[in-house]
Amino acid sequence: MRRSVQSVLLLFLILLSSCGDRVDYEYSSRRIFFTFHNDTHQDPILASALNSMSPGVYCIIRYSYVSGRHSFSFENNQGLRSGSPVWFDGIDLRLESWKHVGQNNGLIVGYGNLDVPAPLYAYDLQCPNCFQPNVLPLRSYELKVSSDGFATCTNCHRKYNLNTGGNIVSGEGGKKLIRYRANCTGPTGVLGVN
Repeated sequence: MRRSVQSVLLLFLILLSSCGDRVDYEYSSRRIFFTFHNDTHQDPILASALNSMSPGVYCIIRYSYVSGRHSFSFENNQGLRSGSPVWFDGIDLRLESWKHVGQNNGLIVGYGNLDVPAPLYAYDLQCPNCFQPNVLPLRSYELKVSSDGFATCTNCHRKYNLNTGGNIVSGEGGKKLIRYRANCTGPTGVLGVN
């Protein structure tokens, strides 16, 4: 009996000591199930970020509802953007991928430039330290992406490194970027984010 009490106390102390540090998980527990068929749409701006041979190029994907139609727009961190919205086709509507574009209708995708092979990253476009998905009215805190692979929040001024998993590199401490699992079949293939 005494030995089991000691074992329980030891286990409790171990668990208690491990609770002091906040754990940042690599991927978000929120699943978004976003799929985009660039094999059909052929958007060159998205293709530039999905080319593993050009790491460090990141693309912002935004969902919008324009003139009664669902669409996506693309802008990369090199200052290029799609000339017009990419309108949904029957595949997009059937997959309903437009319902799952990050926390507030935006993602950042691209290959990191510091590792070989270059990892494909997918981040939420909202600042994880400012955006509150459960607070109404919903306020957007979109990140601004620079050509050197950093994302900055204009509200809290934290700066995140897109090439190293979205960690904070300047500003007050806090959560790193919300990261999702991503895969693609090439620049003009299918992008999946979940």
